[in-house]
Amino acid sequence: MRALIFERSTPRYAAARIAASIAPGLGSRVGPLTLSDVDEPELPGPAWHRVRPRLAGICGSDLSTVDGKSSAYFEAVVSFPFVPGHEVVGELDDGRRVVIEPVLGCTVRGIDPPCRACAEGHIDRCERVAFGHLAPGMQTGYCTDTGGGWSTALVAHDSQLHPVPDAMSDEAAVMVEPAACAVHAVMSSGAHGRTVLVLGAGTLGLCAVAALHRFATPATMLVSAKHPLQRRLAADLGADLVVGSDEVRRAVRRTTSSLRVGNGLSGGVDVVVDCVGSQASLAEDLAVVRPGGTIVLLGMPATVLVDLTPLWQRQITLRGSYAYGTEEAASPPTRSFQMAFDLVAGASLDRLVSATYPLDRYRDAIDHAANAGRRDAVKVAFDLRKEKRR
Repeated sequence: MRALIFERSTPRYAAARIAASIAPGLGSRVGPLTLSDVDEPELPGPAWHRVRPRLAGICGSDLSTVDGKSSAYFEAVVSFPFVPGHEVVGELDDGRRVVIEPVLGCTVRGIDPPCRACAEGHIDRCERVAFGHLAPGMQTGYCTDTGGGWSTALVAHDSQLHPVPDAMSDEAAVMVEPAACAVHAVMSSGAHGRTVLVLGAGTLGLCAVAALHRFATPATMLVSAKHPLQRRLAADLGADLVVGSDEVRRAVRRTTSSLRVGNGLSGGVDVVVDCVGSQASLAEDLAVVRPGGTIVLLGMPATVLVDLTPLWQRQITLRGSYAYGTEEAASPPTRSFQMAFDLVAGASLDRLVSATYPLDRYRDAIDHAANAGRRDAVKVAFDLRKEKRR
């Protein structure tokens, strides 16, 4: 099969990091990602299926990996070489279209009894992602045994497959996985009836805006967006006030009637949903959330240097939000992916897919994704529908 393969190579990974410091996305030109012809992954067992990707998205965690910026934390929970790509709509051998729920929890790994988290439906908290009959890997797209979406074939377990309704386009279906991430963050945020700031308006940020509007109904929703298209989409998806990234503190101060105290505010918003996950965004979160407020970290961070004194003194809750599971705050409790299908269809999130590329133009695709905002784009994906298997 044709696949983009990410090898373990410390020198090339370092080269990618250096290249990316010049311009985002340049890591794809010198790093350990290559387009190759390789054997299709073997089916690990009878409950497994071969999936032919149709569209596969490029997300922020993929870009961090390609640009050599991923945290060393992941070393123990990935296996090399791997095929990236976890935002996938594909086709089974019988022609049915499916979306893959990529987390590789206990059921997928053949671990019985499952860990406590998986037994309770919270596969996002699985304690066994490096164990079982599969090689280590938190998700499809980071495990050498399963393959990933940036290829013409991968394997997935029964429990990972979600049928795509006939009326749903591939462009809509490929948005289900990032929408599920946003749903999970929103449902854990306690945003109902509160003043909320969504920091960042890329794919995750815009999905979070749509999820807040549909499922959480905050009293006031502010959104920080850098680029014109992001601002228009944020407003259309339900934001009450959209501001530039340099206007956040002023907008929060006015909205919450707070006073300025040093570089921060006396009060602030009740909830920040941080869809960036950078050192700068975390510092901004701490400056604009009220005492006793909550920061939900949806964007994937790495190593950062942030003064946590305000977290301590203002008794702020900082919580991570990874992947998806069972949303206990929903009535009745509902799987994140089920809610995400509803969100994608109801909010027309297919419009966030701005461009698609064939595999042999992967460097162009990664460059476009890494610079999506300034190029008036949101989601960039690989289009495998016309790819030859070799």
